Amino acid sequence: MTLLIGCIADDFTGGTDVAAAFRRSGLRTALVFGPPDASLELPADCHVAVVALKSRSTPAEEAVADSLAAQRWLLDKGAAQIYFKYCSTFDSTDRGNIGPVTDALMDTVPAAITLHCPASPPNGRTVYQGHLFVHDQLLSDSPLRHHPLNPMTDSCLPRLLSAQTRHPVALIDLPTVRHGVDAVRGAMVKHQRAGVRHVIADALTDDDLAVLGAAVHEFPVIAGAAGLAEGLGRAHPAAGAAVTEPQRAGRAAVLAGSCSARTLEQIAHFYAAGLPSLHLDVLAAASGRDVTGEALAWYDAQDPDLPVLVYASASPEELAAVQAQLGVTEAAAKVEELLGTIASHLVERGVRRLLVAGGETSGAVTTALGVRAVVVGAEADPGVPWTYASTKDDGLALMLKSGNFGAPDLFTRALHTDAEEAK
Repeated sequence: MTLLIGCIADDFTGGTDVAAAFRRSGLRTALVFGPPDASLELPADCHVAVVALKSRSTPAEEAVADSLAAQRWLLDKGAAQIYFKYCSTFDSTDRGNIGPVTDALMDTVPAAITLHCPASPPNGRTVYQGHLFVHDQLLSDSPLRHHPLNPMTDSCLPRLLSAQTRHPVALIDLPTVRHGVDAVRGAMVKHQRAGVRHVIADALTDDDLAVLGAAVHEFPVIAGAAGLAEGLGRAHPAAGAAVTEPQRAGRAAVLAGSCSARTLEQIAHFYAAGLPSLHLDVLAAASGRDVTGEALAWYDAQDPDLPVLVYASASPEELAAVQAQLGVTEAAAKVEELLGTIASHLVERGVRRLLVAGGETSGAVTTALGVRAVVVGAEADPGVPWTYASTKDDGLALMLKSGNFGAPDLFTRALHTDAEEAK
């Protein structure tokens, strides 16, 4: 089968999100974790291969190098098009990484112009007059501005992207999008003739993103969030009915490292449902206490028929206190180390359904488990699918959730629903 699209995602949950979007469009999709090597083979019959990196918050030079390596692998696998997936909140700084990575990917192909759109309407992210909104608030006024590594204090996408690239940036406004595919294509041609390389597009609905996807479905490089990816996928003639994948039975656990408001709600809902929950003391772990051993002893004492939650997530005030003592980087590294190690021990103990909350946490967990590639299955919520991997410990179902994604009851609903369907 021809590999239609090779996608590079800047974090692991972003990779899961965009893989789910391509699957919704009717394209069979594989997800690869981390920079692939030449020996890694894709699952059979894939239209789309998504390579999920940990490049969102790394130094720009490192992000570019990892992205170019992923691009080379995808092109070697026959990808006809490259999609660069970044967060629907455009998490970035004046140094990058969205601008530098996009420029590098375009230089390699080469590509003269590309379209950007981080809109994700099902998750409340829209773009209007070049400004990014979260529901009815500008991003810079919303709770999502408080990203722990890349705070988003500006909502103007052309201004944000212009700070990251030496190339001109322009806008395609909503009236042009609403005039349809030909109008968008005409605007792209006009911008290219004027020397523009990066074009931001307005989008308020999935229909707007379908127009954009159809307008640029033959461009060699496209950049955006999962919404534009779905619109792009639907423009390909291979797209059909969504592929179904089997659900898997087995013990279930949630590991949470995200400190986003939505993840904190999901933790509270799980606890309120009377299900076993354990909070990890990150400061104690940093001081040398065997927090991992304590967590595993706690797990061994729980009812095997119930899903469990182990989390290092914290309120903004608690997070600030931990970061003040350990530093931002060391605090994040300690959380990743704890949850990655615990994940490997839980799988050894028979966990076969694992829900992970947080992009960096997901990267740590998949790395610890040695999971390199999965097939993407059905979604529990928009952008939150089950994925299926083969490991030395038999089949494993993974759900890798971006911190801000999913309904408040996701943890309980996804695990109980999956268990019932598997019987």
